[in-house]
Amino acid sequence: MHPGAAGDYLVSMHFAQDTNTGSYAIRGYGPGEIRINEDVYRESLIISATRLSTDWPPETMAELQLEHIDVLLGMEPEILVLGTGASLRFPQAAIMHRVQAAGVGLEVMDTAAACRTFAVLASEDRNVVAALMMI
Repeated sequence: MHPGAAGDYLVSMHFAQDTNTGSYAIRGYGPGEIRINEDVYRESLIISATRLSTDWPPETMAELQLEHIDVLLGMEPEILVLGTGASLRFPQAAIMHRVQAAGVGLEVMDTAAACRTFAVLASEDRNVVAALMMI
């Protein structure tokens, strides 16, 4: 663990084998930040093995709308991992139905768990997209 910008600790994730051949990998996370490759991000973001978007608007689950989910579905993932911040919060039923209707697997969890889950699925070369709200 490393001290973060606010004196909190950033959890580093080190795997024995890194077989992800994509461009983007989550290397650590902590309160208010996620480290992707060597850069630190402090806003909600979308990540896949080959794409990174830091202009995803919802900062909290209360702000999450169908149009935000449509952006994620447009990336055509097999699995969508939704990191809901410091604690698990489920999205509105309409959002869950939209993802299900698209035939995409949806995993909802707190952002720390979502970072770990994304790393594992990406290392298995799964077509995964993670939408992460800050812890």
